[in-house]
Amino acid sequence: MVDAERRVTVARRAANAGANVAMESFRTDIAVETKAHETDPVTQADRDTQDRVASVLTDAYPGEVIVGEERGTHDTVPDRGAAWVIDPIDGTSNYIRGVRTWATSVACVVDGECVAAANVFPALDDTYIAGPDGITRNDTPITVSTETEPNAGVVSPTLWGGASPHDEFITAVGEAVEMFGDLRRSGCTQGSLSRVASGGLDVAISTVDHHPWDTIAGAFMVERAGGTVTDVDGNRWRYDAPGLVATNGRLHEEALDVVHTVD
Repeated sequence: MVDAERRVTVARRAANAGANVAMESFRTDIAVETKAHETDPVTQADRDTQDRVASVLTDAYPGEVIVGEERGTHDTVPDRGAAWVIDPIDGTSNYIRGVRTWATSVACVVDGECVAAANVFPALDDTYIAGPDGITRNDTPITVSTETEPNAGVVSPTLWGGASPHDEFITAVGEAVEMFGDLRRSGCTQGSLSRVASGGLDVAISTVDHHPWDTIAGAFMVERAGGTVTDVDGNRWRYDAPGLVATNGRLHEEALDVVHTVD
């Protein structure tokens, strides 16, 4: 039997520890490097935060796989056994510009299925925790929205950057604007997914492939909040699925219609 409740506690502890490290350098004169392309920045704060999160996880569960965005960890999720998936600073572009929407994200998967997740947004003073008993924000239970009318719905196109196909993104955004009443783009995928879980958004969509640390925690939170998460074909979502469509469930077909316009 999976000790899910303890893993929720450890995920929260690790995410809080990492977020405290990241906050020390937020809105300071911090050196910025780039990885694959100009819109993929990284800082020493990313590395230090990941190291702190990994230290907490290793102390609690020695020997378990840690999958992370920065160097020194695995980059794929094992199909069997327990693993921890971490994004030390999701929304690094926001972080280096002094924008408060960024998170330290920690998820635990067992045999490929998420069982615990924590998204800590220290600059916003918001903490989202999901586990077998549901999901909370700042220890208060939350659910997805009850919106049923597309023209009143709010959509967030996520997971796009300089390396992603511009034409696909432009098409998806255009269709989303036609389908839904308003559009948001936060620059933080875990932020968008957390807001779908809390009812602040109704829909979050992506048509591109993604890294597990960008999505696992937030997708699990949407599900625990009563929402629906699938791939672009409407199949049950997994961390290795093509694209991601996360909604309040009531607007899911409309969201799939939007992503289906992208060839």
